[in-house]
Amino acid sequence: MTRRDRPTREEWTPTREEYAQTWKESRLSIPPFIRIPAAAVAAFGIGMCLGLAHGSKMAGLRYRAEHAHRLPTTTTGWYLYHKSKNYHLALGGLKEGMKNGARLSILSTAIFCAENLFDVYRGTRDMFSTVMASLAVAGGFSFWNRFSAAETARTARKGLKFGLAYGAIQDVMSLAKGRPVGYIEFIRRQIGKATQLEEKTT
Repeated sequence: MTRRDRPTREEWTPTREEYAQTWKESRLSIPPFIRIPAAAVAAFGIGMCLGLAHGSKMAGLRYRAEHAHRLPTTTTGWYLYHKSKNYHLALGGLKEGMKNGARLSILSTAIFCAENLFDVYRGTRDMFSTVMASLAVAGGFSFWNRFSAAETARTARKGLKFGLAYGAIQDVMSLAKGRPVGYIEFIRRQIGKATQLEEKTT
């Protein structure tokens, strides 16, 4: 490719109308290059908060159990006991928070990326792409963790419920914004064809 054949900066840069149209047609009115990183950050924050609460609680219980047979008997001993306990609470909560945050962030990123891939492949944005993405990630998660058949089925059910709920919410918001929804448009076309046939026969 010669220098003359290469696209110029103006050809690569979208116009303001194209940029606005991208925002309008995207899920939740947020383009994928913003929606996916934002979902990953939000998921990490939620997982971090949940992990901090659960991890610090478990670390506190574990510390109490490990030191139940040698409780301090002096004021200084109790001060050091609680100081050490608070350190273990913070460390345990931080470790569990980072672990949960990273896990939830990876799963959320995978679901949103798969959802976008299904949207592009199918040429439409609706609940079915969300459901397929959730089931695909649930299956991959089960395979990675080597779940049993019962655990895999339970994980798939959770993925299906999440996909249906989240997909339905997005579809309702799309209809409210005036964006086309795949299966709704299909139903409307079928009703329109049926109406035309009735008018022709009468």
